[in-house]
Amino acid sequence: MPKLKMPKNSPELDMTPMVDLAFLLVTFFMLTAQFRAEEPVVVTIPSSIKEIPKPDKDILTVTVDSVGRVFFDIDNKMIRAEMLKMVGAKHDIAFSEEEVHRFSLMQSFGVPITEMKKLIVADERDRVEINKTTKGIPVDSANAATNELKDWINYARLASAQFYQKQGLTEPKEYNKLRCAIKGDGRSNYSAVKEVIGTFQHPDIKINRFNLLTSLEGKPE
Repeated sequence: MPKLKMPKNSPELDMTPMVDLAFLLVTFFMLTAQFRAEEPVVVTIPSSIKEIPKPDKDILTVTVDSVGRVFFDIDNKMIRAEMLKMVGAKHDIAFSEEEVHRFSLMQSFGVPITEMKKLIVADERDRVEINKTTKGIPVDSANAATNELKDWINYARLASAQFYQKQGLTEPKEYNKLRCAIKGDGRSNYSAVKEVIGTFQHPDIKINRFNLLTSLEGKPE
């Protein structure tokens, strides 16, 4: 009986489903990705022999650049929005819902509250120019009336407490989850950083624990 000869055909693999999946993944990431806007000020933080990781969320960051200008940032969008409303109310400045939304998507800022509307409505190119010429957030640890940094810190903490209280937390000590950090340029005048530290330690705030952001020696940020 003769042997049956099987045809010698090369195996075929249909890659169409894999290509479709790849395009679906690319489309998904393109539609959901959020690009981080350019920081308004670049600082060179000092190095240290030890680096303590900063928290990954609920961070209140005060930045001091090389000429002593002070910038403020908070990463939680909802807390950020409520904070703006509170600070605006204290200074008799009303912000529209559109302005509040735009502010919640911004990066750190360093302008007096009277110039905040101008910064919010500006496009990215104009914001760059504003950040170049601004004198930063007014800070005077000895005069609470002119210390706007104190207002931002106070109302950021209040907005944070209200936000987490609405999440159903029962212990008051758990309401405020903000972690504070100071990011100072290694070339900045110490007096500017001292003003920021003095504001954190003001009797109305009483924050004595905060991160001083540094980089490991030999590994600048």
